[in-house]
Amino acid sequence: MIGIYMFFTALIMLLAGFPVAFTFGGVALVFGIYSEGFAYGMEDGFIAHFFYGLELFEMMPFRVYSIMENTILMAIPLFIFMGIVLQKTKLAEQLLESMGTLFGSVRGGLAIATILVGALLAASTGVVGASVVAMGVISLPVMLKYGYCKKLSTGTICASGTLGQIIPPSIVLIILGDVLGVAVGDLFKAAVLPGLILVGSYIAYVLTVSYFNKELAPAMPVEENTVKKDEIIKAIKSIIPPLALIVVVLGSIFAGIATPTESSAVGGVGAILLSILYRQFSWTIMKDAALETVKITAMVFTILLGATAFSMVFSYTGGEELVEEFMTSLPGEKWGFLILVMVAILILGFFIDFVEITFIVIPILYPIAQMLDIDMIWFGILIAMNLQTSFLTPPFGFALFYLKGVAPKVVQTMDIYKGVLPFILIQVLVLASIVMFPEFYGFSGFGE
Repeated sequence: MIGIYMFFTALIMLLAGFPVAFTFGGVALVFGIYSEGFAYGMEDGFIAHFFYGLELFEMMPFRVYSIMENTILMAIPLFIFMGIVLQKTKLAEQLLESMGTLFGSVRGGLAIATILVGALLAASTGVVGASVVAMGVISLPVMLKYGYCKKLSTGTICASGTLGQIIPPSIVLIILGDVLGVAVGDLFKAAVLPGLILVGSYIAYVLTVSYFNKELAPAMPVEENTVKKDEIIKAIKSIIPPLALIVVVLGSIFAGIATPTESSAVGGVGAILLSILYRQFSWTIMKDAALETVKITAMVFTILLGATAFSMVFSYTGGEELVEEFMTSLPGEKWGFLILVMVAILILGFFIDFVEITFIVIPILYPIAQMLDIDMIWFGILIAMNLQTSFLTPPFGFALFYLKGVAPKVVQTMDIYKGVLPFILIQVLVLASIVMFPEFYGFSGFGE
């Protein structure tokens, strides 16, 4: 039971606000020393007990070295760099302005434009925080100006900003590919259809609610929404560059020309070329982008090192066997396991970040899923879709905090909380459809 105590100790410390990486590493160290030293007994005294416990961590340098050698994980900093550079080129601003002009004449048109821009930003940058902040600064004031409901406006922006979690190239999918031992390119391919269906579901929701309640998302006044030929050309010019980058990056992966790591490097170069095209290139921008990339990458990999120590001790103390025994004894066997996993990840997403869930919970569940002969690509997409919800779920969804930080004072926190609820429900329904109809999405489900 030491492993179970260890898991809940870490969870409580995370909820109390302790730093993620040091929580995992510290809890692993304390419980590892205790459990290993306990195996030797206390006859030799406390000091000997302590040093016996340290023997458990003799293999840690080899684990760290294997992480350093993992070429798949090299794609993480490169895609992060690509996203930050594109964010600083004012790409989101130009896209939102152009798309808003094209769709303004439709009820809910500004919200639809926001969703489409969110999808484009997801496929070209994948940085959730940057997407939410950009659309919150640019799109939210415009929607409020034309009488959009605050709840619909904020919910649309938060949901659209989190599309980078499921639409490739997604950092979550790269991490999941490594944890689940599947090709990242296969996960990218498998995520395209669910991502597009999610985008379509968001748009369908906006069109439906604005049709039945015209005051929620009114069309722009006629004199302001007349689309001229030069505006259409401007919109096309704004859309083509990011689309070209998406085609180059994802197309090279899907065609088998390049690995995700290689295409991420191409994406980084492409982002720099776009910054030159938009006349936004400067060495200051490059320096800032590089520094932010280092900070985010260091955070992710520090968590990974702490999680590696945690999972090692958890496994050594018998936690994996207990979890496996519990999961395999559930009623419904495979279905019981899958439903419980999805519910557990959804609930954990209310309180802790997707990185912690991916590095700590998934390695525990992965061997059980493998033993039950579950399609790993399917399992990975289900987890990714579920983890996307963690950005939206109150009270700790990161997208909610990002938007609140840039929203006008007239927008209250409760407006944002209420606004995301329909989009959370849409995500859960799409997730349920992937669970119930894996063949429609191209997965084998249970068994290869």
